[in-house]
Amino acid sequence: MKLVDTRIKIENLWHHYGASFIDDGWSLKSIDFNLGQGELVGLLGPSGCGKTTLLRLIAGFEIPNKGIISINDQVVASPSYSLPPERRGVGMVFQDYALFPHLDAWSNACFGLRRGQDPSRAEWLFDLLGLSEYKCRFPHELSGGQKQRLALARALAPGTSLVVLDEPFSNLDVEVRHRLRSQLSGVLKSCSASAIFVTHDPQEALAICDRVAVMQDGELHQCSTPTELVNQPATPFVGRFVLQRNVLPVQFKGDHLLTPIGTIAKPDQLSKGSSTELMLDEQGLQIEPHPNGSGLVQGREFFGSHWIFRVEICNQILRVWHPISTTLTSGDRCKVNFRYGHCGLLFPNAIPCPLV
Repeated sequence: MKLVDTRIKIENLWHHYGASFIDDGWSLKSIDFNLGQGELVGLLGPSGCGKTTLLRLIAGFEIPNKGIISINDQVVASPSYSLPPERRGVGMVFQDYALFPHLDAWSNACFGLRRGQDPSRAEWLFDLLGLSEYKCRFPHELSGGQKQRLALARALAPGTSLVVLDEPFSNLDVEVRHRLRSQLSGVLKSCSASAIFVTHDPQEALAICDRVAVMQDGELHQCSTPTELVNQPATPFVGRFVLQRNVLPVQFKGDHLLTPIGTIAKPDQLSKGSSTELMLDEQGLQIEPHPNGSGLVQGREFFGSHWIFRVEICNQILRVWHPISTTLTSGDRCKVNFRYGHCGLLFPNAIPCPLV
């Protein structure tokens, strides 16, 4: 079966659920986004940031207040026009599977086929997804992982070359979730399909997606490859949410920058008076026990060869790398200092800042 070279283009998209268009009531604000042929792009962000709303607009379940959505260079949505969902050629995989309980697995998978359409693609997908022996089972007789694979087969069976997935693995246990997400990319590539994958789990998005689009409060902060996100976060939010980096406020003090835990030298390319924040990872800081220290240990996570401590200082929580041999524990006071020899980023211009 010959598949369409599916791609999506979204231009200046705005959406509002209420009747009053007040500034802080927009669920999506000025979204510009592209999905290339064969790409798996992750939509990543906290709950309520607009990820599912964007999927619903692409699928045709909502109409935008501003902007345009095009699929294969055809406008499918604008404030004055909306192509019906069934004519967009978009397959959707829901968080709760949305399988028909009165149909067996095979009938569920073939539900979207047109009258007289060859079911060989559904047969191929059942083999590819390991579902062949479950054809006659009903949804209540399947495990969570089997239901999710069946939902994916149903979305792809009609020859769909564009799929949107709304947190498809969130109801699965850890082992099954890891196994299925590792299979997802291979299945989509085997079908020559493009996909948008919604998740609130940064590790999930970075592990399987070609690009990751990071959203907050209806705005798109960055859409980049996982490598670019890790090495060049565009905003402090991307650093905090995706990478769990520490972000400290910065004030100018002569040729130095003052932070809540000490001073650092001002980079030459930073203009005086700029509004800045300093981002650095957990290895850019160090802690030491001290009964009168300004830091309070709130908790720690074990990572096999080291600890990551959560330390409260100046009304914020910092993540700090610490050797495995330590007597520090929750409730202890400590000092927090820069680990010199490391490097941070100064925002808004993302200027490298060596800690020297």
